[in-house]
Amino acid sequence: MSGPGLVLAIGLALIHAFVAKLNIFSFIPEFRWMSFAGGVSIGYVFLEIFPELSHAQEAIEHSEILAVAYVENHVYLLSLLGLLVFYGLDILALKSRQHNRIKNNQDSTQHTVFWIHIVAFAVLNAIVGYLLQELTNHTLLRCLLFFAAIALHFFIIDHGLREHHRAPYDKSGRWRVTAASMVGAIAGRALHLNEVAILAVWSFLAGSIILNILKRELPDEKQSCFLSFMGGAALYTGLLMLA
Repeated sequence: MSGPGLVLAIGLALIHAFVAKLNIFSFIPEFRWMSFAGGVSIGYVFLEIFPELSHAQEAIEHSEILAVAYVENHVYLLSLLGLLVFYGLDILALKSRQHNRIKNNQDSTQHTVFWIHIVAFAVLNAIVGYLLQELTNHTLLRCLLFFAAIALHFFIIDHGLREHHRAPYDKSGRWRVTAASMVGAIAGRALHLNEVAILAVWSFLAGSIILNILKRELPDEKQSCFLSFMGGAALYTGLLMLA
């Protein structure tokens, strides 16, 4: 594996491994950082994810795979499935924490739910790592913009996983989702799916990204900074249009 794919895979993997050590909120107020990240993410959704889904829908409609030949809106159904799966996982974690607080006076998930969550997000990270192979024909600026959007997304996911699982995530969970990113990147160089399969995987991933952006990365009105949000959206949109 060489070129930008290797660098981006390592960079994204390090987000989960060491982001907690950065202590970003000590020099950037949390509400400003989260608002800025939300703005970048919204720009990414509208200018990257939605157009890619439209392109994927056209490609799959013209495919010769019988399994999808009689289903309309294949891509959007896959995205909806991705959204529902990860929304269900989040609700499961919240219910588990609530149960643990009542029964054991511990504000963390139960052991089984922890592993379900870690496996799910490890698969998500592996998919991201695999799809890095698709960046080989992109410009350096476009690769960096992709990295910025996904890195911010990983940061928010890491924050949420640590909030749900506490010590078990710091001890072992973060290393597993970190390794999954690299495993996916290596698989992307060794295994080559056809275009329709890649688009289907991307569509499922897009649904999970949209959910996490809407649920975690858009701050509420009491903990938000509109100027930071607008700044993130404008900066990312402007750079993407120049790429």
